[in-house]
Amino acid sequence: MAAAPHFISRMPAFASIRASVLAPLVQQIDKKTGKADLLLAGHGILRSQLEDPYAVVPMGRYVALFEEAALLIGEPTFGARMGTAFKPADIGPIGMLFSLSPTIRHAFERMSKYVNSVQGATSSGLFEEDGDLVWNYRVVDPAMWPRRQDSEYSLAASCQLVRSCFANGWRPLEVHFEHQPPRDPLPLERIFRAPVLFGQSGNRIVISKADADKIYRQEDRSLTTILERHIADLVGETDFDPTVAQKVRALIGIYLGHRPITVVTIAKELGLSPRTLQRRLADEGISLRSLMREHRLSLAALHLANDVKKARIADALGYADSTVLWRAHRSWNRRQGK
Repeated sequence: MAAAPHFISRMPAFASIRASVLAPLVQQIDKKTGKADLLLAGHGILRSQLEDPYAVVPMGRYVALFEEAALLIGEPTFGARMGTAFKPADIGPIGMLFSLSPTIRHAFERMSKYVNSVQGATSSGLFEEDGDLVWNYRVVDPAMWPRRQDSEYSLAASCQLVRSCFANGWRPLEVHFEHQPPRDPLPLERIFRAPVLFGQSGNRIVISKADADKIYRQEDRSLTTILERHIADLVGETDFDPTVAQKVRALIGIYLGHRPITVVTIAKELGLSPRTLQRRLADEGISLRSLMREHRLSLAALHLANDVKKARIADALGYADSTVLWRAHRSWNRRQGK
């Protein structure tokens, strides 16, 4: 089983994304409207900034730009459609490493480990559920909302990577999104070739174990070692070591609603004893319970603001029912003096 902490072994110093990731988006805006420069300028980005593939732009500007582009073009599934044209080269050496992996599981393990050399402010990782493999992705900053286009693009691009690198006819078991269902979900179901669930605690692709572990090729270890070294050098130029609390927050985002979140399970993922984890969190003036409460409050606020039924919110946040959610929400309000 892939350890979810792969992706949090390194984290960018600020919420940013590589300029190269914007290139396909800008090309599509140019093709559809011819107004890419105007749209970029409206979000404080100049086209000249995109000429350096290793330059970075604030993640928040990218997310907002993506949402506005979909509105301007008039295509609700703009992000998902863009994802279907995604190529390994679009994320540089990480994509090449993905394409050289012997199995789908290995490919996503590497994605989890290195994705933050491309962008920050995101949570991604792997876990197993009922024998199947689950790839999880979400933007962690609640202020970056709405973010439907980025979420659908990222998952569609991940599916396209699997199809282009392993099997063109591949389809996931399910696809989950944190945002609410669009008026017509059928276009997304056609793109993903699978059932699509909405209002979830994160954005996920569920992959059957048989597909995940099927061997497609023998790996060229000399080439993958060179790529891994190159990616590690890139990561080392822009990141810093996260705190224990940041690592725990990331794991909560991955597992909430799908796996038990306890001191024992989180400590095991981080390679710590439960007592050491509690002590380190206490040194930061925080606890696992308070981090859970913080994460659930953030997600609940997003869903409530969009008039989502409480029963659906309770399920996404891992509560037994809406009554338990209501009690928790009332407790949060009391703590904040509301």
